[in-house]
Amino acid sequence: MNLFVEAFAWILAPAQWTGTYALPKLLGEHLALTAISVLIAAAIAIPIGWLIGHTGRGREVAVAVSGAARAIPSFGLMVLLVLLLGVLRIPEAAIITFVLLAIPSLLAGAYTGLEAIDRRTLDAAKAMGMTGWQVFWKVEVPLGLPLLVGGIRSALLQVIATVTIAAYVNLGGLGWPIIQGIPLRRFDQVLAGAIIVAVLALIVDLLLATAQRAAVPAGLRGGGPRADGKRSSRNAASRSASATASATATASEPAPATA
Repeated sequence: MNLFVEAFAWILAPAQWTGTYALPKLLGEHLALTAISVLIAAAIAIPIGWLIGHTGRGREVAVAVSGAARAIPSFGLMVLLVLLLGVLRIPEAAIITFVLLAIPSLLAGAYTGLEAIDRRTLDAAKAMGMTGWQVFWKVEVPLGLPLLVGGIRSALLQVIATVTIAAYVNLGGLGWPIIQGIPLRRFDQVLAGAIIVAVLALIVDLLLATAQRAAVPAGLRGGGPRADGKRSSRNAASRSASATASATATASEPAPATA
C-alpha cells in the first residue's frame, strides 16, 4: 500500500509536470504515436476487411495473416526493424511495429461486421432496386459499424499498452518513467507510469464503448420504455388478431344438424 501512495505522490509532484520529460509532454507523445499508428493501420485494414466481408472471399487468408501478426513479439520486431532500417529511422521502425499490431483487430472488425449481417436483409435491399454500391454503403456499412468500432477499440487498447516500449528507443511516451525507473530501482516511478497508462487505456475504452453502443442503428436498439410499449402493443395486437380469427372460424362453422 505504501508503494501505491508513493506512486501517486510521484505523479502529483510538481517536478513531474515541467521540464523535458513532463507528464503532459509524454502523454502527448504517447497519444500521437498511438493515433498515427492506428490511422495508418485503419487505412490498410478496413478497406481489405470490407472487401472480404462484401465478397465472402479471402477470409482464410485474412485469418492466417492476422494470426501470424498477433504471434510476432512487438518489442523484438521493433528492435529488429531499428537494426534493419538504421538508427536514423527509429520513428519509422516504431510506427511499422505498432501498425502491424493494430491491423489484425481492425481487419477482423471490418469483415466480421459485414459477415454478421443477415443475408435476407441484403436480399430485401436488392429487391428494392438498390445497386451493389448502394447496398454496401447504405446497408452493409451501417449494420457492420458496431463490430468495426469494436475492432478499433481493441486495436487502440493494444497499441496504447504497447507504445510504452517506444521509450526504449528514445521516442518518449508514457513508457519513459517505466524504462527509466527500472534500472534506478525507483519502483514508485515504475508503478506510477503503469498507473497512468492503465488510466489512459480505461478512459479510451470507456469512450469507445459508448461510441460502439451509439453505432448500433436506431432500429436495432432494444430496451427502454418506448420499446417495451411498442412490444406490448404488438403483443396485444397479435392476441387480438388471434382472438378475432378464432371467433371468425367458430362463426363460420356449420351448425350441427338437429334431429
